[in-house]
Amino acid sequence: MIELRSDNAAGVAPDILAAIETANTGSALAYGGDELTAHLQDVVRAVFEHPTARVFPVTSGTAANALALSAATPPWGAVLCHPTAHIIGAEGGATSLLSGGAVMQGVGGEHALIAPEQLRAALEAVRWGDPHESQPSVLSLTLPSDHGTLYRLEQVSELTAIAREHEMRVHVDGARIANAVAALGCSPADLTWRAGVDVLSLGATKNGAMSAEAIVAFDERVADELVYRTKRSGHVTSKLRFQSAQVAAYLTDGLWLRLATHANDRMRELVAELETLASYGVRLQEHADVNMAWAAMPAPALDAAAEAGVLFYRMAPEVARLVTSWQTSAEEVVEAAAIFRDAVTRAG
Repeated sequence: MIELRSDNAAGVAPDILAAIETANTGSALAYGGDELTAHLQDVVRAVFEHPTARVFPVTSGTAANALALSAATPPWGAVLCHPTAHIIGAEGGATSLLSGGAVMQGVGGEHALIAPEQLRAALEAVRWGDPHESQPSVLSLTLPSDHGTLYRLEQVSELTAIAREHEMRVHVDGARIANAVAALGCSPADLTWRAGVDVLSLGATKNGAMSAEAIVAFDERVADELVYRTKRSGHVTSKLRFQSAQVAAYLTDGLWLRLATHANDRMRELVAELETLASYGVRLQEHADVNMAWAAMPAPALDAAAEAGVLFYRMAPEVARLVTSWQTSAEEVVEAAAIFRDAVTRAG
């Protein structure tokens, strides 16, 4: 079987397993009172070049998003995001639950990215100060998008500037933020707080961690709320050092970017092969900026590829979502490409 369903189906990176093993020595204070959690704060501040950033390890991406957003918006607020965003379509209303009622509202744009003109139009249509209408409080950007596309640095800055005109905070769902940083070749700081981002859901599990995500707050007021919200929601685990150890190892010596670059490179190789099959009806629905591609091809070809051992999510009868990971090998890409080629030529 060739695993292309999702990067969270991959195993744990050896360096992170080693960090967990090292943390499993002796005893340590519970609930984040340990040296590893204190060390993680220093690591995050160095990586993001922000002297007062604060990090809160949690156990899932849903928790990271919902808690980050709940700390940034009042219960009567609205979170604006693209209609394809994970927070609006795949997290069971977690943000509304943990925030006490905030709603998600979609703002469109091509390529699964919010368009500045559509964001402006949405905000201009709001009845500001009217208690009958949820008040937009946070702009949430998924980076990269759930379709594998990227905002460029200037696009992030433009969108955050529009949000600032209405005193809104800005959140980034960074489940695959390492893939975005690696693909853009920028610094983590340039893609986040320097571009106007207040709080980041820092993904790790999809890129080699075992059971750790984190929230990085650049806004002190958001951080102060997270102290209580993470505890109240059950995400200050008693042995928090094991989450902290994972995130610290992940961010140390560029491990997160090396793992993400590997995944991005494997997808680039796979896309290059798929693009040679255009005459057989194969096409990419979006440009694959990172380690994810949505590929359209005849339904019989997808049936045949699945039967031949390629694992993928079928988003529609003729659309497959393909995702590479830190664990995907170049040999697996070659084999998957050969299976797809055989499947489409037979179907055609």
